Amino acid sequence: MPPRATLSAPIARTAMAYVLAGGRGTRLEELTDRRAKPAVPFGGKSRIIDFALSNALNSGIRRIGVATQYKAHSLIRHLQRGWNFFRPERNESFDILPASQRVPGADWYAGTADAVYQNIDIIEDYAPEHIVVLAGDHVYKMDYEQMLQQHVDQRADVTVGCIEVPRMEATGFGVMHVDESDRIIAFVEKPADPPAMPGRPDIALASMGIYVFATKFLVEQLHRDAAEPGSSRDFGKDIIPFLVTHGKAVAHRFSQSCVRSSAESEAYWRDAGTVDAYWEANIDLTDVVPALDLFDRDWPIWTYAEITPPAKFVHDVDGRRGSAISSLVSGGCIVSGASLRRTLLFTGVHAHSYARIENAVILPDVDIGRGARLTNVVVDKGVRIPPGLVVGEDPEIDVMRFRRTAKGICLITQPMIDRMKP
Repeated sequence: MPPRATLSAPIARTAMAYVLAGGRGTRLEELTDRRAKPAVPFGGKSRIIDFALSNALNSGIRRIGVATQYKAHSLIRHLQRGWNFFRPERNESFDILPASQRVPGADWYAGTADAVYQNIDIIEDYAPEHIVVLAGDHVYKMDYEQMLQQHVDQRADVTVGCIEVPRMEATGFGVMHVDESDRIIAFVEKPADPPAMPGRPDIALASMGIYVFATKFLVEQLHRDAAEPGSSRDFGKDIIPFLVTHGKAVAHRFSQSCVRSSAESEAYWRDAGTVDAYWEANIDLTDVVPALDLFDRDWPIWTYAEITPPAKFVHDVDGRRGSAISSLVSGGCIVSGASLRRTLLFTGVHAHSYARIENAVILPDVDIGRGARLTNVVVDKGVRIPPGLVVGEDPEIDVMRFRRTAKGICLITQPMIDRMKP
């Protein structure tokens, strides 16, 4: 009788995900005055970091570390509440790793590579075979097992996750110049003339900030880089360019491992790093068939499941009818005689009678006063919109009161409202 065939275990089960979540995200303006970019709310009930963490969990990775730095309290509180279900007796772990002078002479993380270097002892205690280094500030769904498999099969020193973008739109990215086998032959940071993919002159490969290493090799490289005078201790600026020149660096195309439900027609990846991009990515979720399917039960986006009552709509008279069209309304919201159109309400929003809200992203616990009219806005958490306030109809008034983008989106925070008071 022939021997029974055996299936190899997923590589993800022996890997560790290391999420870099210390960045401020200055292009989000006042949205990151009190929180790091990965902690910014997204999609009605999640935070941006939940996408990288959910991808790791859904991929089968059960050891996760999150390096925090800038204004980390909101992020740490979210992680403690929503990601506290890992069990050491199942060989699972979830570590929050603030910069804490773990290396003699060190203070803040000097760069993305230093954020890993300062925690080498913790990584080595877990002894994972591979490390998946992730940026904690992008919105996408991806199976990291596919990228790990490519890394092992091609015996790469580093595998870099990349997205395919129109070539002249890649000027703001780190761009990979690859050969026909997707081996990286040059890494160019924000090039004016991005190199094209072989056979595709109009497409470039841009870095997603995702890297796979064998753990032992990564530790060696981090020690080498830490001893290098003048290094900025950064993956994109130092580690990856060195390995492109002195090792084997390979590109992994996001299209090979992106996760899509039957409702998603394209590979979805967003850097919601500006107010305009953040507004657009959230508003897109109100489409009849959105580009990002948050209803996909096969690849759930895990988060802190806050206990709230159901959303409530009240009043039914002309001009004072609680209604929502092409909108997402989260738990704990009360739409009291207000009308919503193409709007996303996060948890606990109260919209009072006669308010008119359109093309709006309203973060948690906002109170929208009676008769207010809000169009093309992002309203920060906890803001109290005064009764009768009008935003989005007079650009000259808006720009004096609020942060108004070049595309006409107004960011509203409580200090901005307070400055309006006589």
